[in-house]
Amino acid sequence: MSRRLWLVRHGETDWSAAGRFNGWTDIPLNMHGRQQASSLAGELSERRFVTAWSSDLYRTTETARLADTEPVLDRRLRELDFGMLEGRTWAELSRSTRAALIDFDAFTAPGGESVVAMRDRVLEFVHALPAGDHLVFTHGGVIRLLSREGIERVAGPGEVVVLEFH
Repeated sequence: MSRRLWLVRHGETDWSAAGRFNGWTDIPLNMHGRQQASSLAGELSERRFVTAWSSDLYRTTETARLADTEPVLDRRLRELDFGMLEGRTWAELSRSTRAALIDFDAFTAPGGESVVAMRDRVLEFVHALPAGDHLVFTHGGVIRLLSREGIERVAGPGEVVVLEFH
């Protein structure tokens, strides 16, 4: 039997609305993000999940709780640690940093984490899950990473993406 992950990107923050890299900086949801999270409650309550999980950062736990879910917290579900890039916008990055971020797989944030290290911790989490449907509140980078197992897609704030792993 397979593992199916219902991946929920946290709702909007002031930083994400401004195009800033949130990373491990513990930014709360803004009013729009709280509305996005609350609107998930009905959709998610119709499903049966083995377990609900969340990154331990406030924006994901707040999204989960506003979606009427009490998740198990797991640090492995955190966004990429952007190090010295946290709080910056795309326009503030050097051309070489932008190119490295676009390449994604080879990217290492200055003073932060590599995508390889993020992949290792996220896949460790996924492979430890038992078979069945799991609700996972996480971040855009984690969803992007896991989506690369199939069709690459970017999840918007408060959006749900379903992926299956065998």
